[in-house]
Order: sequence, then structure tokens, then C-alpha cells
Amino acid sequence: QVQLVESGGGSVEPGGSLRLSCAASKFTYGYYAIGWFRQAPGKEREGVSCIRNSDGSTYYPDSVKGRFTISRDKNTVHLQMDSLKPEDTGVYYCAAVETPSFTTVQALCVETRFSNRDYDYWGQGTQVTVSS
Repeated sequence: QVQLVESGGGSVEPGGSLRLSCAASKFTYGYYAIGWFRQAPGKEREGVSCIRNSDGSTYYPDSVKGRFTISRDKNTVHLQMDSLKPEDTGVYYCAAVETPSFTTVQALCVETRFSNRDYDYWGQGTQVTVSS
């Protein structure tokens, strides 16, 4: 069982920055992907970024591309969020999936496959509010 602990949420004005962190407990298998998802009130949960440990590949949807940056330091993943907009407001969740298969992890965290359904472990969520 992988445990995820998020930190770094808060309130910021439009154009500001926040940095979220997700500390993961030890993985059982050698390959894993960690993603960040967000959910605004009344909306579906959407993915905002992911990274996989096999080759360090990352993915960002167009809504955050150029503004958000995901990075990994051992089992801790950071999400640097710059140029924040009011529509970035929501609860941000860190999620992880692990696998013993290199082929399986390479199929994750790509434009054609970035879904919360692929992730098995979830953090408690942290609130991000962007408002003037």
C-alpha cells in the first residue's frame, strides 16, 4: 500500500505561484507514475500533470502547459504552478500507480492515456484558491 502526503496548497492572487509537494511511501514495484489531478466544485476531476520514473517523461494538458512544471526528487514529486488563473482553483490530489512492468509504465502518462482510472493510490487533497 503506497501512502501519499500532499502539502503546499493555499490562496494566491491571479498571476501568482504555488508549489505543491507529494511525498510517497516506498513503492513495492520498480516502476511507477505519479499524477496531479484537480477538482473544482461541480466539475469532474481532471488531470493536470504526471511523471513516470522509468524515463522521467512528463505530460501536461493544454490547460496548464507552459505554466505548470512537475519534477521528481526520489519519491517526492513537486508541482510548480506559475501564472495561476482563477480557473485553476480546486482541490488538488496527488495519485500514484505502480507496476513491475516497464511496458505498462511506458503506456502511462501520455496524451492518449492520462486518466484518474489508472491510478490506485490517492492523497488527501490540498486546496488551491486563485482569487483577487
